[in-house]
Amino acid sequence: QVQLVESGGGWVQAGGSLRLSCADSGRTFGNYAMGWFRQAPGKEREFVAGINWRGEITYYADSVKGRFTISRDNRKNTVTVHLQMNSLKPEDTAVYYCAASSWSSGSRLSGEYDYWGQGIQVTVSS
Repeated sequence: QVQLVESGGGWVQAGGSLRLSCADSGRTFGNYAMGWFRQAPGKEREFVAGINWRGEITYYADSVKGRFTISRDNRKNTVTVHLQMNSLKPEDTAVYYCAASSWSSGSRLSGEYDYWGQGIQVTVSS
């Protein structure tokens, strides 16, 4: 069974940091672009950050640019994607999802991602 498994979420005070990780299981996504999305209560899922399959190109939503950093570690049989989140704000509170896209350059559009993790909660208190 193909899976993406997120870890590293939790609770933090405003101004703090968290590091999310996403690991593949069941297959490797070494030639897939990877992305992070988030969904806050009552809101639609939104793009947060993306990285191409080689890790050379990264792109961010304006709301997180300069605060969040996406990276990936491509090993022979596994891929791990990280999202370093600094200077967190209460409006960053959401469930964060890792996703894999067969478009190797990646996309900001959720519809162009083929595989999704189950999501992990991030809560930032003021």
